[in-house]
Amino acid sequence: MEILWFLIAMGLLVAALGPLIRRRRGSGIRLVAPGSPDAADPAAYGFALQEELDIRVPGPDQDLMDALTAVQGSGRWQAASQLLAGTSKEGELRWQRVQAFGGAAALELVQRPGVGAPWLKAWRLEAGKDAGGAQVHAELLVQQAWRQSGGVGSEDHRIILEEAREACRRAALLAPGDPVPYITELAVARGLAYPEAEFDELWAKVIDVAPNHMGAHLAALHYWCESWHGSREKADAFAHAAAARAPQGSLLAALPLFAVYAHIPEVVLTNFWESAVVTRAVQGAMYAVRTARHDDPMLAHVRHLLLWFLVGMQRWAEAMEQVRHVDGCVGALPWSTAEDPAAEYAVYRALAVAGYEANGGSPATLPN
Repeated sequence: MEILWFLIAMGLLVAALGPLIRRRRGSGIRLVAPGSPDAADPAAYGFALQEELDIRVPGPDQDLMDALTAVQGSGRWQAASQLLAGTSKEGELRWQRVQAFGGAAALELVQRPGVGAPWLKAWRLEAGKDAGGAQVHAELLVQQAWRQSGGVGSEDHRIILEEAREACRRAALLAPGDPVPYITELAVARGLAYPEAEFDELWAKVIDVAPNHMGAHLAALHYWCESWHGSREKADAFAHAAAARAPQGSLLAALPLFAVYAHIPEVVLTNFWESAVVTRAVQGAMYAVRTARHDDPMLAHVRHLLLWFLVGMQRWAEAMEQVRHVDGCVGALPWSTAEDPAAEYAVYRALAVAGYEANGGSPATLPN
């Protein structure tokens, strides 16, 4: 136990001093004193300041930001309704935008209990048949259950999730063929411990309308993980089956990497990064990134997780390539599970910069 606490303490020390990590050619990476001219500086690459990082979204979505500003600033729910009405139900973007609106409402209710998110209340009262409003309301309930209900297993958690289940099913009736209500219910299924047969029935509804939906597969993967209702083997089988049947250009080829991340050991030793399991999963994710459409809304999700793995593997140039593409927005795994997502991302970014410079890289050599 003393060894475990020592490793945890060392990890916290590295996290606290991560931004001071420097490069020294031929001698690896070491820590230097604050303010040292030799310290690796992410700002030299034009990266965003830590306080400027957006923790709400995985990547840029200006239309979403404009709509959020409108609804939160003036209470005009119509801006959110119009955006969702104009967002295709066939792709990944609608699900991400519903999540963002639901998350914004949940945060407002935390900050102002009982009076927050008046725009969503007005939306539901004034346009009860609006499919977008119904989906955002269901997502809000799910996020409240996971974040504000007293924890998994509590009575409040169960009650809110049961309400969310009914909200998902009402939302599905308002938008036939839209996978979002079913994807939202996948989180409910995990929290309420649906039996496998019931979960499979829900999953069949998802793949019937969106067989290659990356976001849906990520949501379903949680159910099959060892920490919930499956096992490492079941999660791996689910992820690899999806990757094997993925069409050309699909990010589903990266799903095994998410399965590996979901089963990271509590203490990560050096040989973990050198293992065949990690190497194969990273190779699959790199292939998925190379072949995906540059505007795929899920691309940022994969790049964020790749950054985490590539830093651990000391593949610095490839890690910097991910930073170059995602910097500015950090609303994705693995940062979103941290108490301070922006700080967690900033540490890994600093490590990537330091490793890159230790191997001869510089702002001038990083591709634009």
